[in-house]
Amino acid sequence: MNKLIIALILSVMGHVIAFFHMNGQFRWEWMKSQWYILLMGIPISYLFYYSTRFSYEYFGYFWNIRLIGFGMGTLIFGLLTWGVLGEMPNMKVMICLALALVIILIQLTNVVN
Repeated sequence: MNKLIIALILSVMGHVIAFFHMNGQFRWEWMKSQWYILLMGIPISYLFYYSTRFSYEYFGYFWNIRLIGFGMGTLIFGLLTWGVLGEMPNMKVMICLALALVIILIQLTNVVN
């Protein structure tokens, strides 16, 4: 499988787990446990570590995955905050989500070098 695809999948998984790691405490009481906090940090770290590694092997630069990760994290946070926590985005947030998508697309294409 293409290293870029692997990097993107690992990054998405890391952002989804990180969302629940940080924000699950507001929905589920058991996510406030110190053991949950401690143990979930391990898979999140591995997912982001290998996402960065595969991205660097694909692009040869560090900036790409940082900006892609920022954009993906913003989009995933927005979708999960809306879907799981029920907080609707306002117009300002929707514009920021659109900008996050633009950042991802710029990094994944060769439109701008």
